[in-house]
Amino acid sequence: MFERLYDTAEQANIQFVGYATERTRYDFGIVYTNAFFGKPLVVCMQTNRSSLLDYHDLDNLTHLQKSFRLTPVEAAEVSSFLRQLIPPLPAKDQY
Repeated sequence: MFERLYDTAEQANIQFVGYATERTRYDFGIVYTNAFFGKPLVVCMQTNRSSLLDYHDLDNLTHLQKSFRLTPVEAAEVSSFLRQLIPPLPAKDQY
């Protein structure tokens, strides 16, 4: 038996971006939605790894490293790139 916690549908904005550094190529899908307390869902298209990230989460390079299996240098590069795409808006309160 399961208790359904939510079941919603909405039109979401999705942005697909790809870029390359001297070391590697990145392809991300960014889902901008009202779900997830206003945090965009960032999906790495190569590894299928994803994380909910707002602008302030991009300061946490350790979280980026673990979420996307990046080196410290790669995490800094991804953070810098995503800062250009994720707006500096506060996440909505959870409760």
